[in-house]
Amino acid sequence: MENLLLKIQESAIRYANVISNVIGIDVEIVDNNFNRVAGTGIYKDEINKNIIKEGFIYNHVMKLNKNIIIENPKENELCKSCKQKKNCKEEILIATPIEMDKNIIGVIGLVCSNENQKLLIKDKIKEHLNFIKEISELLTSKIKEFMELEEHKKRVLMFNEIIENMDKGVIVVDKNKNLIHINQKAKKELSLKDLNIDLKIDIKESKDKFMDKEIFTLNIKNKKIELIGKLIEVNSLNIDYDMIVIFNKINTLKEDAYNITTGHNYITTKEIIGESKSITIMKDRIRKIAKSTSTVFINGESGTGKELIARAIHAESDRKNEPFIAINCAAIPDALLESELFGYVKGAFSGANDKGRIGKFELANKGVIFLDEIGDMPLHLQVKILRVLQDKRLIKIGSNKLIKLDIRVIAATNKDLKKLIKENKFREDLYYRLNVIPIKVPPLRQRDGDIKLLTDYLINRYNKSFDKNVLDLDKDVLDALKNYDWPGNIRELENVIEYMMNLSENGRITKDMVPINILETKKKNNDFILDDEIEPLKYLEKKHILKALDIYGYDTNGKKIAAKKLGIGVATLYRKLEQFSTKEMLNC
Repeated sequence: MENLLLKIQESAIRYANVISNVIGIDVEIVDNNFNRVAGTGIYKDEINKNIIKEGFIYNHVMKLNKNIIIENPKENELCKSCKQKKNCKEEILIATPIEMDKNIIGVIGLVCSNENQKLLIKDKIKEHLNFIKEISELLTSKIKEFMELEEHKKRVLMFNEIIENMDKGVIVVDKNKNLIHINQKAKKELSLKDLNIDLKIDIKESKDKFMDKEIFTLNIKNKKIELIGKLIEVNSLNIDYDMIVIFNKINTLKEDAYNITTGHNYITTKEIIGESKSITIMKDRIRKIAKSTSTVFINGESGTGKELIARAIHAESDRKNEPFIAINCAAIPDALLESELFGYVKGAFSGANDKGRIGKFELANKGVIFLDEIGDMPLHLQVKILRVLQDKRLIKIGSNKLIKLDIRVIAATNKDLKKLIKENKFREDLYYRLNVIPIKVPPLRQRDGDIKLLTDYLINRYNKSFDKNVLDLDKDVLDALKNYDWPGNIRELENVIEYMMNLSENGRITKDMVPINILETKKKNNDFILDDEIEPLKYLEKKHILKALDIYGYDTNGKKIAAKKLGIGVATLYRKLEQFSTKEMLNC
């Protein structure tokens, strides 16, 4: 059995000395393996000695679990086999067992080694027996206390081991908010080194929540850090601990959130398929403006891939490792759009989530927000968007706390915002704030040569999805696709290829698989002639000039290139554009 008395040897020695001083005789404490754990007087220098060869009386005490009083040990029947009997210094012996949980773990012995001690003890043997029995119980209590402390240490070690292996930052503080434990993840997240125990930590909770978790501020070593996580009171589990802080840094959890909700698909200009002149110029422009912080306005027909362009700008910028948050302004009801964009605090309005909501602008902080279909945004929200763009700050619904933003805005629409301005459906000041860097996405009908590249890409993609092996299109199929006008642009092309892939057999797509509307419709001739009607020259001139600007861009440099390609001077181009802005030309 385990030597429990050895684990509290210092306490056993103190108790032996107490007994000896009170009664005035020698004392020894022996464990159940006959090791002398404590001793006074003649045994003082023989502590830790094993006495199994001479411990006949103690063996009897432990077997019977009862007190024994022996006068003249040398003549006692129990000592007849002891080899040290002739040299025995003991004149009288009183022994009592030490019991714990119905197990005998040792013996306390009172030993008289001379006549004076013998005289002291003989008249009060009963009182001395009661006294050492109480000491026996004290020793048992001390062992239990020691064992509980050891279990506590094991639990703490296990607890700390769990903390160290958590993928979140964990801080443990006592009731005075002194640091008790901090795991490596927390040190790394908070960029803290050489932390000392008893370091003060100030924790301030806010009313805001994010993804059902509390937002709070940690003040440590004069650093204020905003965190998201949980504060757990644990004082009922451990007297040394008061609170455990389990956290993510706020930007880390936001990154998780936008990865889950929007994905973090890096799409660079290399992933934009196309080698036509208009696409090549557009990709070159993306690379040039990507590292800027200026707002980008993308205009293009529905289905041209405006979000793809926005993601490419993000992926080629210095913000590529920060959030890209996309929101479709036309897909969210007006009543909900404001809370989606700006968020709200707990209790902001009736029916709101009682934990609050973080808005898309805040979620995109440090990164890029893509406002798709900006032309469908209601006027009252356009004012707030303008204020955010100007001030680089926002206030959540129901809050008075300003949130600073470092954000790049990319907006997109398929609508004519200038026309909406004239109809008082879009704010002119917001238009100019958005239209700092305009990018025109060419429609598919203007991307000569790209149909083949796009169909090859889509066939390869659907081969993997449908487990097919279509190698190419028949020539008459490809010709039909090239001659079609594609009003739905790339989105329509994707649907057509997917439709034909579902019908394909033996690795081929044949003409009979082409949708009938594509076979019966011929591509318009660059939009110059409609239904074989002859248009006025001024309209044709306008369309040709605008087509050149679509290709080369509406900024100053684009206009210079367009003028050169058109064979006119820049001043002439500006004059004609001014003419186009008249009511008559706008209605053509």
